[in-house]
Amino acid sequence: MSWNGVIGRVSFSNCDPIFDGIDENWSILPAPPAWLTGHVMRRDCLTAPIPAADYALNHEELFLLPDLGIVSSGDVGSVLLFGSRSLENMRDIALPSDSSTSKVLLRWALKNRGLDPKFVESGPDIDTMLSKCDGALLIGDRSLMASMERPDLVRLDLGREWSNATGLPMVFGVFAARRDSPLEDLRAAYSDMMSQLHKFEFDEDWRSQVITRSSHKLGFPYERMDDYFRREVRNRMTDTDVNGLTTFLRVACGMEEDPTWAFHSE
Repeated sequence: MSWNGVIGRVSFSNCDPIFDGIDENWSILPAPPAWLTGHVMRRDCLTAPIPAADYALNHEELFLLPDLGIVSSGDVGSVLLFGSRSLENMRDIALPSDSSTSKVLLRWALKNRGLDPKFVESGPDIDTMLSKCDGALLIGDRSLMASMERPDLVRLDLGREWSNATGLPMVFGVFAARRDSPLEDLRAAYSDMMSQLHKFEFDEDWRSQVITRSSHKLGFPYERMDDYFRREVRNRMTDTDVNGLTTFLRVACGMEEDPTWAFHSE
């Protein structure tokens, strides 16, 4: 299939409300967040949710789809710093290879607190990470799993940290596309993704089915995933969220320009 018939998706549960059921019309390319940026840039897919920090690095070649994102207001639940020491006493922190935004956000948050630990790149496995370092940053489903299995090791929720410091929501992921993408195809992809999200938000039976599949996939109780999608992660981006995104891009990523959008909301 041609690249303009492919949509990339994060290989975590945080985008299930958008992508569950959409594969009837599109070929779906699942990958870790940091890999999706390369897939978009190489034309492996038409659009994908990429790390907001990666958009800052490539904003001259990319634009964003409106209304869609990976967003939290307060606790995000799946971008967490773990450790056996207190945050203030961590000498070094292992950073996962599958993330971009969370690493930029963690560096910003620790600098904001006047802390300066050493950072070590690592594969995203909590046991391996904590065998090397005092702290371990995990994202996505691995973070959710680790927080359920070892809640005593959770030291920082980065969504909460950002919101406490700025009073704004945190946009971890944005739906990006190359600026030379065919707009007709991009609008079709956008329309289908928005339709799936609307269905999740307003059709209680469908919402229950999606959450059931997500909880079975991870082996989690239904109630935990329901709470995750109800209180922690959401995919519809509001004007307030865009303000949070613009602030993050500026203060944490050093991007002076405002985000560029592919088209206005429909």
